[in-house]
Amino acid sequence: MIAFVHHGLDYIVPFLFVLTVLVFVHEFGHFFVARRNGVRVEVFSIGFGPELFGWNDRTGTRCKFSAIPLGGYVKMFGDSDPSSAPRSTGLGQLTPAEREVSFHYKRLGQRAAIVAAGPAANFAFAVVVLALLFMTFGQPFTPAEVGQVQAGSAAARAGIKPGDVILRINGSTVRSFEDIQQDVRLNPGVPMTIVVKRDGRDVTIHATPTRSELVDRFGNRYEIGLLGIAHKGVDYVRRDPLTAIVQAGEQTWSLSASTLQAMWQIAIGTRGTDELGGPLRIAQMSGDVAQGGIVAVIWFMAVLSVNLGLINLFPVPVLDGGHLLFYAAEALRGRPLGQRAQEYGFRIGLALVLTLMVFATWNDLVHLRIVEFVKGLVT
Repeated sequence: MIAFVHHGLDYIVPFLFVLTVLVFVHEFGHFFVARRNGVRVEVFSIGFGPELFGWNDRTGTRCKFSAIPLGGYVKMFGDSDPSSAPRSTGLGQLTPAEREVSFHYKRLGQRAAIVAAGPAANFAFAVVVLALLFMTFGQPFTPAEVGQVQAGSAAARAGIKPGDVILRINGSTVRSFEDIQQDVRLNPGVPMTIVVKRDGRDVTIHATPTRSELVDRFGNRYEIGLLGIAHKGVDYVRRDPLTAIVQAGEQTWSLSASTLQAMWQIAIGTRGTDELGGPLRIAQMSGDVAQGGIVAVIWFMAVLSVNLGLINLFPVPVLDGGHLLFYAAEALRGRPLGQRAQEYGFRIGLALVLTLMVFATWNDLVHLRIVEFVKGLVT
């Protein structure tokens, strides 16, 4: 916490850079598709609150940077606020020319495309930056080579040695160390036939992963398998453009799946809620990652971009997913939800989002030991 306070600029500058880029990408997705569908965009803002500086583009859109750099918004013609809630009054009095450029008078498919474009832009950004990284610096790859064997472990008892390259487990080809981890964790106490390459020849080894028990915060018990080995290191493989794009797409999908899995584990109790972080945690991580160089920053931005895209797809009014939920109901009913239902939905959604932000910020304060520091000042 002391380092975080004393070296504030080392954290704030990377944080603002990372967040500004990701917010711009997200909001530009909305902006671009809205413009393509003939919607008049009144405001394109990076941040909320009072305007710091800005300008009007050739179509009259006010592009600006605002004082609170924790997000952004695109306000389209016909919106009552930055969350794109429709005006409670006045939409019915629009002229035909105004209806032509109003977001809320566009076809259902057009409105859904505009809303979905923000999260889609975040996923596309992750694919693009990772593909560029894989083509230039290389794609990180963990070879299935044993670096260390824990004494007394299942691997040690079976005769696995440092330097062994694991080729197959129960007949399935192993491509990376992560493949080994997945097979072993899912098979506690199950005998395995493992083929390794040692000194240029294939050696067959029989090992049984030991059972390791995990207990979540609700007292539920889970078993995983452990062999007791560690990988040797990480290699980097440069990819050609096509392979880089494919691999970047697979990596983005994997990041999305692992993020959703982690959120589900928090929901059912197998992970602690203290893992939820807010702006202070992101600021701290931004500063720490920036010390690792441009490659680390690019990876961090890709991960955050995926997270931003996923969170915005949650079916909570105020978020993009909430709008898409309303549009799904409209498609099923054949007409939009009533004005009052949408207003209550936005209020509930705003309350949920604010509650989550407060909870995440509290976690940040505890994680950075700021709460402990303040308690020390007053006791």
